[in-house]
Amino acid sequence: MDAAPKAGRREWIGLAVLTLPTFLVSIDLFVLLLALPNLSADLGASSTQQLWINDVYGFLLAGFLLSMGTLGDRVGRRKLLLVGAVAFGVVSVLTAYASSPEMLIVCRALLGVAGATLMPSTLALIGTMFADDGQRARAFSLWGGTFTLGAIVGPLLGGVLLAHFWWGSVFLLGAPVMLVLLVVGGRVLPESRNEAAGRIDAASVLLSLAALLPLIWGVKELARDGWAAAPLGAVVVGLAAGVVFVRRQIALTDPVVDVGLLRHKVISTALVAQLCYAVTGGGVMLVMMLYFQLADGMSTLRAGFAMLPGMAAATFGFMVAVPFLAARIRPAVLISAGLTGTAAVLAVFTQISGDAATETLIVGFAVFSFCGSALVALGTGMIVGSAPQEQAGSAGSLAQMSNEFGGTLGAALLGTLGFAVYRASVDVPAGLSAADTATAADSLAGASVVAADSPDAVAGPLLDSAAAAFESGVHAVAAVGCVLMAFAAVLVARRLRHLPPIGQAQPEAAEPEPVAG
Repeated sequence: MDAAPKAGRREWIGLAVLTLPTFLVSIDLFVLLLALPNLSADLGASSTQQLWINDVYGFLLAGFLLSMGTLGDRVGRRKLLLVGAVAFGVVSVLTAYASSPEMLIVCRALLGVAGATLMPSTLALIGTMFADDGQRARAFSLWGGTFTLGAIVGPLLGGVLLAHFWWGSVFLLGAPVMLVLLVVGGRVLPESRNEAAGRIDAASVLLSLAALLPLIWGVKELARDGWAAAPLGAVVVGLAAGVVFVRRQIALTDPVVDVGLLRHKVISTALVAQLCYAVTGGGVMLVMMLYFQLADGMSTLRAGFAMLPGMAAATFGFMVAVPFLAARIRPAVLISAGLTGTAAVLAVFTQISGDAATETLIVGFAVFSFCGSALVALGTGMIVGSAPQEQAGSAGSLAQMSNEFGGTLGAALLGTLGFAVYRASVDVPAGLSAADTATAADSLAGASVVAADSPDAVAGPLLDSAAAAFESGVHAVAAVGCVLMAFAAVLVARRLRHLPPIGQAQPEAAEPEPVAG
């Protein structure tokens, strides 16, 4: 077999351009977490609206990822990437000047649709540009490291912007970044497509949205308010639409997503592991950022600095530790050992309390981020590299869906779980009006606002009770994440043990093993 051609200078410049959307998405995510208290106060957003402002971007992005990945395979990945860059830049400006929670939610939804055009094309182009296994692994590792770099810059930049400008200034970053992508990407990125691809099936696109949005809304409402007919019905509708969607993909000649990709052992295992890690990470980071600012009283800038050790540890893992170890240790051993470490950290998080909680969260998150870097650095490359080249866009959309949707799902579901535990645990002192009592019982942010306008005899006990209740929410989120990480560690250790270290030859295999179910 001939050796795969090596990538040259043009391809590495192209990789630098392709990291820009990832960098921007990462900055947006972490800046938004910092901006939530500010925009909630300015726009009067309730706790439910806060979650939707944070979540709706990921929901719509996930809902359109599969169709956009297939669309890129058919019309051209570079073309779709550049069109999406224009849309993302324009909507970013609109988002910055939203004047109400409802308008901000709509703008974030439009950003999600625009963002869905970026990531699948990015991953597919990386897989196409880097044919050599070693270079491809390195490219995806650098790409993953860019997300962490954005996570480092995001809190710092966001803290500075929020300290000197209004909350909407953080969204204006999208316009210049997308302009650079347009100018440079149009010159150095190659076009690639699947010439045999058919048309996009509109019914499949609608079914994917009909499955995703009601399901997530229903689960969020059930976690928030308990059993009720409307959210339970939404869950049933979402599950039914999901079943119909899968059956339609099996029957179609040109499906939106080739279910056959999920029968590949490496692809399916990496997708599930990435989903578990992203769900856990999204939930943990949300409650950490809220805890730093609302329970510990940090400014947005200090909260951003508090996340730096974790981001630095992840960057070291992406850039140095994982490339060095992956060439010597089998992926199953390296990834499962890291996931076991993340589970151990979360087990510690279930016990945090009092004055030591903040330090424990900061140090623990650094260990969590370093341990998870192996999965993030290697998982996407394994997914895209294991798929046929003509389906690179579809594989890339699946990989990005597991990451992006998983993070949003974690912030939504685990964040909702944390809020639900808070409401069940908080003890609001007597002497407050009915409106203030309801506000304080709704969220830690609400309790902080009420305490600021209350006498010391009421404010002190209220803040103490609210902080303790929020710690209970953190415990619940960490416990669920610990279970997910332990499951993912066992899954990877069992199902990927046949893979050799990155860059070493793999024995010829027969047809991919089907996945049960």
